[in-house]
Amino acid sequence: MGRILVNTLGVLVAVLFAFPTYWMITSAFKPSGDLLTADYDLVPLAVTLDNFASAIAKPGFTVHLTNSLIVTLGAVACALVAGVLAAFPLARLRFRGRRGFLLLVLVAQMAPMEALFIPMFLLMQDAGLLNTLPSLLLVYFAITLPFTVWTLRGFVAGIPFELEEAAMVDGCGRFGAFRRVVLPLLGPGLVATSVFAFITAWNEFLYALVFMRDSDKQTLPVWLSTFRTVFGTDWGGIMAASVLYALPALVFFLIVQRKLVSGATAGALKG
Repeated sequence: MGRILVNTLGVLVAVLFAFPTYWMITSAFKPSGDLLTADYDLVPLAVTLDNFASAIAKPGFTVHLTNSLIVTLGAVACALVAGVLAAFPLARLRFRGRRGFLLLVLVAQMAPMEALFIPMFLLMQDAGLLNTLPSLLLVYFAITLPFTVWTLRGFVAGIPFELEEAAMVDGCGRFGAFRRVVLPLLGPGLVATSVFAFITAWNEFLYALVFMRDSDKQTLPVWLSTFRTVFGTDWGGIMAASVLYALPALVFFLIVQRKLVSGATAGALKG
């Protein structure tokens, strides 16, 4: 009976969280007239692809998609490289100030992005990087780096040190043991960390809106806001655009969901 109650509660919670996504998908396939009726049908009686056609044909879709891919993938790649280089000594070496540095990483991870907005803006303005894609890439890199370092450190700490010792006995140096032994075993951690970092950078809106003054340099979250104008909101178009926007991240999440769970728990290792 207890297991039945727990499973029932789990199903209810899953339905509660999945319903907004279901609403978005069904609304994307409904004609615009059906979206504004008082009686909303949970199952669409009429299906159309006009909303998707209008969303793709809306000016700026290709440009904003390209900008989002550039800054997001670039930030994730930079965060992974820097995160691996920082996580390995934090997990393997014992040096003065190590625990204090880990505390700073946690504080940086807990700090809200809005609290860093003004310092980031002034820094980019003094460097002359405003309204450029590298500035947005650097911001996303700074946002995703603390989580990347903390999670990858947990993965490195979970790899037995005896494997590295065996490699060094066989003639490998410290870097050779890391490259030949630790790095291949970090595959699940790199995948899980990259997905979380990708989602964080992909969904960011405020920095892309303020830092990028030219519309051709903004990202997809800013493009989604253009469906709402002074004349009203194109609900069908914005629902279809939201489906197109969320589909790649959702598919990737379903593929690597088991590795995501291990990546989320790896950062809790003590050491």
